[in-house]
Amino acid sequence: MPSVAVFGGAGYTGALAARLLLAHPSFELRWVTARSDVGRRLDDLYPHHRVPLTLEELDLDRHADVDAAVVAYPHGAAAPLVADLRERGVRLVDLSADFRLRDAMIYGAWYREHEAPDLLDEAVYGLPELYRERIRDAGIVANPGCYPTATLLALAPLARAGLIGDVVVDAKSGVSGAGRAATEQTHFVTVDENVRPYGVPRHRHTPEIEQELAALGADVRITFTAHLLPLDQGELVSCYVTPKEDGVRLSLDELEGLYSRAFVSEPFIELTSEPPGVRDVRETNICRISVHRDERTGRVIVFSVIDNLWKGAASQAVQNLNLMFGLNEGEGIS
Repeated sequence: MPSVAVFGGAGYTGALAARLLLAHPSFELRWVTARSDVGRRLDDLYPHHRVPLTLEELDLDRHADVDAAVVAYPHGAAAPLVADLRERGVRLVDLSADFRLRDAMIYGAWYREHEAPDLLDEAVYGLPELYRERIRDAGIVANPGCYPTATLLALAPLARAGLIGDVVVDAKSGVSGAGRAATEQTHFVTVDENVRPYGVPRHRHTPEIEQELAALGADVRITFTAHLLPLDQGELVSCYVTPKEDGVRLSLDELEGLYSRAFVSEPFIELTSEPPGVRDVRETNICRISVHRDERTGRVIVFSVIDNLWKGAASQAVQNLNLMFGLNEGEGIS
């Protein structure tokens, strides 16, 4: 049974990853470390996760003695730890943005100077529906951001078919996506009875989405706007696609056929004719997608919903670990 550690277990995604791995039939959760709340039991900090392990201060001589790891550190802080773990032969899934972008200069323009640029070529982008075979052999898997996960799954069939001329993405998420630390932007009195955009006009997930759309054949510049909703978790993206000239003539039946063929073998993709809601996928690894045709404007409208803490982070990390260790992809998350 492969042993695994969660580094950064005091945050929302790290704590959920620990919960899923503790209950996993084929992994042994050996350690949970944290940069805050050291000495507290995780089931004291998050009673609903029922993880009876103590959060420990990082000690690589002890905690790196595992087969696998989930790194749930903030952007910038994750890269040095990832480098240390790889030197010790640990295979890992990183939940930060540190290894999602393949170009260190682009990462620097949107985040900060990269702390381990030599490892960028080793990292595999961790969206199984796009990179399943590469993930199986990876040493570093860069778990996608929650917004890119929902957006790329929504747009992948159109991108592969060369049908995207331009796209506007209107994205909405619950406040857990901002992380555990309370800020003015995510405080209850700010978000309750309110909806507000943020990260305008340069949201950090923009280059990640553009990078992966280009890899699928759609080298486009997108308009991406994120909004906070008064929800604890859940995420909806609405994609408004202006097709290339050939795509303008696609009927709704042809679009639905395109999506059905693209996702027929995907265990965690559900297609629906009705626009989905975030409750449809709460606490699951499922992405629910609905494609529509606006006959009046010629645009294609695609809706996609995920649970931002699950498919957008922790359960997708476990999905990736399953692939890396030759297990059933849905083990522990289905």
